[in-house]
Amino acid sequence: MTRTMLPTNFKSLTQQVKTWGRELGFQQVGIADIDVSAHAAHLREWLGKQYHGEMAYMERHAELRGDPAQLVPGTLRVISLRMDYLPADIQTISVLQNPGQAYLSRYALGRDYHKLIRRRLQQLAERIEQEVGSFGYRAFVDSAPVLGRAFAEKAGLGWIGKNTMLINKRAGSWFFLGELFTDLPLELDEPAGFHCGTCTACLDVCPTQAFVGAQVLDARRCISYLTIELRTSIPLELRPLMGNRVFGCDDCQLCCPWNKFSSPTQETGFTPRHQLDQVQLVDLFNWSEDEFLRYTEGSAIRRIGYECWLRNLAVGLGNAPASAVIVAALQARLTHPSELVREHVEWALTRQSQPTPASL
Repeated sequence: MTRTMLPTNFKSLTQQVKTWGRELGFQQVGIADIDVSAHAAHLREWLGKQYHGEMAYMERHAELRGDPAQLVPGTLRVISLRMDYLPADIQTISVLQNPGQAYLSRYALGRDYHKLIRRRLQQLAERIEQEVGSFGYRAFVDSAPVLGRAFAEKAGLGWIGKNTMLINKRAGSWFFLGELFTDLPLELDEPAGFHCGTCTACLDVCPTQAFVGAQVLDARRCISYLTIELRTSIPLELRPLMGNRVFGCDDCQLCCPWNKFSSPTQETGFTPRHQLDQVQLVDLFNWSEDEFLRYTEGSAIRRIGYECWLRNLAVGLGNAPASAVIVAALQARLTHPSELVREHVEWALTRQSQPTPASL
C-alpha cells in the first residue's frame, strides 16, 4: 500500500469513520489490529480434520487468512462493519413447519449482499480519502481469504458463538459483515467478551447434528454446505434430515436467545423477491432454467446454478407429504440431462411412493 497523507488526527478520524459508516447504512463499525494468529491456529486444526469437505479454497488460501499483511501488504488496521439483514415480519418457523413450502436462508431472499455492501465500503473509502488524501485500502465481503468474524470479534462487534456465528448482545446475529483493510493507524476498539454461557440450544437443534462441539462445525454435515457449497450428490443419510431447507439453514440462529434483541433491517435491498420467503417447493422446482436465471438475477442464490437448484428442491420434495402434484413434477424431470438431477429425482419419487414419507 502507498499513500500521500494530509496531516491527520487519527483519534478524530476514527470517530469520523464510524459516523460515516453509520450514515452509509451500517449499524456498527469497529477497528481491529491484524493479529488473528489464534483464529488461524483454530482454522488449521479444523482443516486438518477435513471438516471443510470439498471447499478446497479454504485449504488453498489458509495462510493468507491468518496473515492480512501478506494478503494486502502494508495493512495496519481492519475496519469491520455489520449491517442487519432480516426483514420485518418475515416468516421463519411457520415455513419450516410447512413441509410443502421451500425454506431458503433468510440472508438470500433479497439482493446479493456482496455487491451492496462492497459498494458501501467503497463509498466509505472514498469519504476517508476526501479527508486524509490518498491512502491504502482494500474492501472485502466474503470474497477473499479473510477471517471476517475474527476481525469483527476483535473490533468489538460481537463474539463468535458456539454456532460459529458472530453474536452481538444488542443485535443478535442476523447481520452481514464487511471489512476494509487499511494502512491508517486508527484507534483500536476493545474485543467483545464471550456471552453464550452454558446455553447449547444451537448445538442441540441442528437437524443434521453438524456441530462436533462448541465453535466446531463439521461442514460436511451442515445443510448450508450441502445445499450451497457441495456440487456433487448429497449423502443419502442426510437427505431426510434436510426437510424443506433447500438453500442454506438458519436453525442455529432461530433458536439463539440473543436474537430476541435483533432489529429489522432498514435496507430495502434485502426485501424478499418473488415471494421467496413463502413459496411452494413444487413451484420453484417447475422453474425452467431461463426462469431460474431471471428470478435469481442479482441474488446470492444464482451462484449454486440451476442443476444444484433442482437437486436441492428434489430432496425437499422427497421429504414433503405425498402428493400427486409433486409426483407429476418429479416425473417430468426423470429425463433431465443431468445425472445428478435424475438421481435425486428418483430418490424423491421413491420417498413419495412410501405410505408415510418422512417430513421434518
